[in-house]
Parts: sequence; C-alpha cells; structure tokens
Amino acid sequence: MKLDANMLRYLSKEDFRVLTAVEMGQKNHEMVPTQLVSAISGLRHGGSYKVLRTLLRHKLIHHENKKYDGYRLTTLGYDYLALRALCARGVISGVGRQIGVGKESDVYEVVDEEGNLCVCKFHRLGRTSFRAVKTKRDYLKHRSNYSWLYLSRLAARKEFDFMRALGESGLPVPEAIDHNRHCVVMSIVEARPLSQVVRLSDPAKVYKQIMQNMVDLAKLGLVHCDFNEFNIMLSDEEDITVIDFPQMISVKHKNAAQLFQRDVDCVVKFFTRKVKYSPDEDVLGDLAYPDLDDIVEGMDLDDPSSLDRVLKASGFKSRMHEKDGSDGDGSSEGPSDAEDSEDDSLFGSDGEGPSPKEVLESFDGIKLREGADGDEPSSSGADEAGDLDGLLQFAKSHDEPEAAESEGWTARHSSRKPKAANGRSKPKTKTNANKDKSGRRHQGVKHKVRISKSDY
Repeated sequence: MKLDANMLRYLSKEDFRVLTAVEMGQKNHEMVPTQLVSAISGLRHGGSYKVLRTLLRHKLIHHENKKYDGYRLTTLGYDYLALRALCARGVISGVGRQIGVGKESDVYEVVDEEGNLCVCKFHRLGRTSFRAVKTKRDYLKHRSNYSWLYLSRLAARKEFDFMRALGESGLPVPEAIDHNRHCVVMSIVEARPLSQVVRLSDPAKVYKQIMQNMVDLAKLGLVHCDFNEFNIMLSDEEDITVIDFPQMISVKHKNAAQLFQRDVDCVVKFFTRKVKYSPDEDVLGDLAYPDLDDIVEGMDLDDPSSLDRVLKASGFKSRMHEKDGSDGDGSSEGPSDAEDSEDDSLFGSDGEGPSPKEVLESFDGIKLREGADGDEPSSSGADEAGDLDGLLQFAKSHDEPEAAESEGWTARHSSRKPKAANGRSKPKTKTNANKDKSGRRHQGVKHKVRISKSDY
C-alpha cells in the first residue's frame, strides 16, 4: 500500500490513542480483541468503538471476526504511528514524493522544521518480492513465530546502527539522523544510482573507490553482502556513497568469504559489461580483485573496537559464545525457556515493543487513566509513565480474549446461558407450547396458547 500522509493531519489524539492501544495489544495477540483495545485505550463511554470504525474506514487497522472480534495494525497504520512520533520529536514536519522503491523498503522525501530535505526509509519486510527473511536474515534467531511489522522494526534499527557507526568511522555513507519503529531518517545524497550511469569520465577512479570501500569495511570487521550498482550512489564529481546496510554480516561469519567474493564479482561484472572497463587495464594492485582472506590475515579478530563486535553483527562469535556452544552465526544452539516463552509476541522479548517514550509521544499528553474519585490525575511524566507500565502489564497478562472484560462487553454477554457446577451447560427446559389447556399433547402441530387475565 502506497503511503498517503494527507489523512495524518486530520486524525485526533483519541485516534492515535486507540491506534497505539492496538499496537500494545499486538505484543501478545495476533488479533487484538475489541474489549482489550477498549480497556487499554481507556476512552470513556465506549469512545474506542467509534474510533475503531474511523480507523477501519481509513485502512489503518484490519478487522476480522472469525474466532473473535479483533483488530490488527496495517502497514499504513504503522507508518502513521512512526510519522507521529518523528513529528513529535521535531525530526520531520512534512512528507513529500516517493523517490525510491526496493524489494524490502520504500523511500520518501521528507522535510524537517527548518525546511531541509531529508530521506525517510520505510522497511517493508513481508511483501511478495522478499519473504525469505527466515532463511536469508538472522533477525529471528530462535523465534519460530513472528510478525512482518516486528521484522521491519528490527531491520530499521539494525540499519540505523550500522549507518551511524560507519559514518563515525569516516566511510562515505548518508548521515543517520533518527529512527522510529520501521522508519529510518537520513540525510539526502545529491547523487544517482550507479546503475543509471551510462558513461564514466574516469572508470578507474570509480572502480578503485568502490574496491577500497569494500576493503575498509572488511578491516572494520564487516561484509556488506549486497554491494552492487543499485546500492552505490555516484555524484557529479564521481564520488561514491554506499547505502542499504541491514544485511551486513561479520567477517567471522562462516559464509563471509563467499559473500565478499560475490560482491566483488558483481562490481567487476558491471564494469566489464556496461562501462566496458576491465581492472586489468590499470595497475591497481590488490584492489583489482580483493580477497577477504588476505585482508583479515593480519587483523586482530578479537579487537574490542571492531564494529562487528560492537554492533553484534551476524556471525560475530566471542570467546563467551564459544564456551556456551554458540554456532557461527552468532546464535546459541540451546535457547532458554525464558526466551521461548516470549516468541509468540509481536515485538519479541528483547524490549523491541513500543517504548514508554514512544507511546507517550503517540498519546501526546492524553491522560492514560482517571483517578478513582473521578478527578483528573497528575500530568507529570512520572505519573504517566507509571500508568503506562500498568497498562503494559495489563495487556501482557491478558493472553486470552475472554479475560479482558469491560462493562459494556459484560452487559452485552450477560444473557449467555448459565453453566452447571460440573462445567457442562444446563439442559434446555421443555416448553408446553404444543399442549392445550387440558394438558393433552398434540402431535405435529404446536398450538400457541394465549392467556388472559380471566384464566388466573
């Protein structure tokens, strides 16, 4: 679904409050029950039901009524929550046109409060073009159940961390500004993809820059794994900028040499076929065809300052992991029961759910609860954080949809048939609708008997 941010300006605080309640409920529900959404949002007089209809009309949530009446966030609803939080921080103030689309992301122009152009990348894991996440990425680790929204969130955070670390190391990458949920805001690059370049004035210079960048990444302990003409931006001065980082792995990964060689082959193939340039034409030395084994030969792989160790890239394996029996991709073979117990949640057990700060930014000052005596609670941040912790505990403790009951839900279902003491339903009582006044039963025909006051 294409992002349309026009509706964002018309949504009220109550709309975002209910939308955030659905997000919180998805921490341990695939479809959040309606009564749980109402209980978490805390809107009075059934206001959440009216808001749910509004959100459903704008396709911010999806409704199903198969097993029970429940809702879940759509991609557009998740986009709105992220944009709302970024706007509250003052990072962006407007959304422009779409400038790029890939197999796992959409890229849009945004503007900050000072009028400067930036780039906002929305990760879209789960679309038809890229669903083999479990086999090609290590986001899941030991989890068996997952949500595409949660995986997109992990990819965005991983890319932001890599981009910021590489920028601090002096590599030509965009400046990482901020991120929230599945969105990453970065500086705009005045360049175009190398795949759109038809002719180069100095192909040897560009080729040498690209290979030097790959070698510098390897010396920092990382392999890009998708280093091709689509992820290399070229300016008018023929200076390169590298983008797209969530798939990066450590040089200690068991497939690091193979993936590094694949990146080299992609670059050589592009220059040979499209640019008509061969690395053998110039004396480039080791940069003509770099080899990962030669690069890491004189490196200290246990250096604590290496980026793969700092960022815990896929394949990083420390001495502690070796003692615990970890495999080569940085994950342990025997997960604990505590880790498995949280695998069914949308946001996982590693605190990747909506943080109290993000939720409060979405609520934007709305009181989460009211006092017992009907007075408004204190508006201090500590009280709001305390109320939020209570709501998070409430959402986590209600694993079954029947457990979260509100007054309206109880009233609507109060007419259910009672159950006997042994748990079985009581037998239905037989009516005397097919008997006449004398007590005789008529077969095949049921007589409706009217009783007047004279019969008493």
